[in-house]
Amino acid sequence: MKEVKKLDVMSVAVVTCIIYAVIGLIIGIFVGLFAGMFSAFLPGNSPRFGMGLGMVMIILYPLMLGFFGFIGGALGAFIYNLVAKWVGGIKMELIDLV
Repeated sequence: MKEVKKLDVMSVAVVTCIIYAVIGLIIGIFVGLFAGMFSAFLPGNSPRFGMGLGMVMIILYPLMLGFFGFIGGALGAFIYNLVAKWVGGIKMELIDLV
């Protein structure tokens, strides 16, 4: 059995930032496509508005989710480190593949 006693806050924050940014890009693409399609059906809106909104979402979603992923990852690792001091870390059984 091995025990995870401490997490590096910055490395967890960077990894979660990247993961959430990729998820944000995927969501942004779908939101952008749907915004472009559905804006053509709304009265008074031009399709250009929806396409512009879609392009903004493709840029905004990865930035926004990446930022919140970074903050959430850092906060989560920090809280884990505090809790692991009091009650112990997560115990895992690891095997060597070599």
